[in-house]
Amino acid sequence: MTTLPPWSDLAGRIEFKVIDSVALKGNPLGDPESRPVVVYLPPGYDTAPDRRYPSVYVIQGYTGQVGMWFNRDPFRQPYPELVDALFRNDEAPPVIVVFVDAWTSYGGSQYLDSPATGRYHTYLCEDVVPWVDEHYRTVPDRDHRAITGKSSGGYGAMITPMLRPDLFGALATHAGDALFDVCYRTQFPYLARLLRDHYDGSYLNFLDDFGQRIAGTREGDLLLIEVYGYSAAYSPGSDGVPQVPFDVHGSVLPDIWSQWQEWDPVEMATRAHNAEALRSMRGIWIDAGSRDEWYLDLGALAFRQAVQTAGVPDERVHFELFDATHGRIEYRYPLALSWLAHRLSE
Repeated sequence: MTTLPPWSDLAGRIEFKVIDSVALKGNPLGDPESRPVVVYLPPGYDTAPDRRYPSVYVIQGYTGQVGMWFNRDPFRQPYPELVDALFRNDEAPPVIVVFVDAWTSYGGSQYLDSPATGRYHTYLCEDVVPWVDEHYRTVPDRDHRAITGKSSGGYGAMITPMLRPDLFGALATHAGDALFDVCYRTQFPYLARLLRDHYDGSYLNFLDDFGQRIAGTREGDLLLIEVYGYSAAYSPGSDGVPQVPFDVHGSVLPDIWSQWQEWDPVEMATRAHNAEALRSMRGIWIDAGSRDEWYLDLGALAFRQAVQTAGVPDERVHFELFDATHGRIEYRYPLALSWLAHRLSE
């Protein structure tokens, strides 16, 4: 039996930096405007000072913070070490890998601008990307820049290139949030019951209680805050207060739910300008576990169909369902990274 040591010496190197974000200054939640960014530099970066590299931006799922990339599970390696092994073994052309932080007090931002959380789409596109291009030897154009993520990070990886095809020319989504009628809507009755039984049917009561104790110590904590955070991204009120898309019975509120659907990647891909953006991609990787608890395998299938309907040639798309649930699929990330690196280097 082959086992891995609980550490790894890197062939490349990792830099830990801080970005002072203009976009996040004065954000509604008072979250930090200075954000950590972790940059992986591949082997050879320091010995070939004239060489420039494609870049791949890695964004996280809901409740993710950038330091969590270094968490270590038994008999597994964290993603930065898997990245290094990929380039150490010459399994892909070298790229610069940028790990981005977009945490909020609600647990995440969905990488969108919102009056409820702040300008996280602008932060990613106008603060982080230019900063990286200024400080590292990237090839600073969209045909040599990609974005990848899992879950809510996979969602961000789908929608960001549709919104900014001038910045990103390829993407990879692992079990990304898509097909909202299936992946989100089925949770609402359960959440309505939790609110009824524990918080007198009030999200405000939940938020007050949640903020005064250790997170995760009551049933449904993380799902309740997650859906509230999604509401902050997809359906913020004019006053910046998130509007939850279901009532006390768990029934969908059509006016609010329609705002959520506007941000569904499957729906977004049907719009002419977004379809054009998808057709411009050099590569689109879509995968998910076939037993995903949130039915994001079905979302992946729907997004694959939407990409095909948009007119993206099959040779530019990798689609795969694999035997897994939603969690512990970090071993898939280097496969997509390698695939992207080849396409960015062509």
